[in-house]
Amino acid sequence: MAIRAKKTIMKKIYFIRHGESEGNKGPVHQVPTCLLTEKGREQAAFIANRCAKFPIEVVISSALNRAKETAKIIVDKIGKPLEISDLFIERKGPTEQIGKLRNDPKVLAIGKTIKENFSIKGFRFSDEENFDDLKNRAIRALAFLRDRQEENILVVTHDFFMKTITAYAVFGEKLTAYECEQFFRGLRIENTGITILEFNDKEPEPLWQLWIWNDHSHLG
Repeated sequence: MAIRAKKTIMKKIYFIRHGESEGNKGPVHQVPTCLLTEKGREQAAFIANRCAKFPIEVVISSALNRAKETAKIIVDKIGKPLEISDLFIERKGPTEQIGKLRNDPKVLAIGKTIKENFSIKGFRFSDEENFDDLKNRAIRALAFLRDRQEENILVVTHDFFMKTITAYAVFGEKLTAYECEQFFRGLRIENTGITILEFNDKEPEPLWQLWIWNDHSHLG
């Protein structure tokens, strides 16, 4: 009996940060309901034109408004199905910061405390996502994408969570809070910048690879 060789799974995931939002430009920490600015809608239209040239089969968006609005502009252009997933929402901050002025001394103190304790196992100021939460969600998100039938998937997501996903793709289970923090600090993602991860399960070990980071040439 002939033995069929295992078919190698190859995937390309196009991650796009949402367009500029009211929260990006405003003086307060973003709330989940904030929408795109006029500039953000223009950025989304630019990236939609670019995405029309990619072999995208489905668009998956974060459930937050600024991502959904960006994704809707894209799917209206490329004519592909749109799905919404909480897996790709932005890192959840503490309730004490959301909607509050960024330069409020109490808000700044909270941010400083979280940053200083980010690498401490299990630390949580209140109800925010800590490193373990983010890492676990990144694992679930990549597994979700890996197990889908489509080979070319576009995901509209957010700054911090995109950096977490990329950090996990690079370091795998060895990812530590320190390394994740370096990604937060050292890597920049423009609104509607494209980051592409490739996956293959070729022997001896399945592998995620960072192929393109923050390509925003469509913005000039």
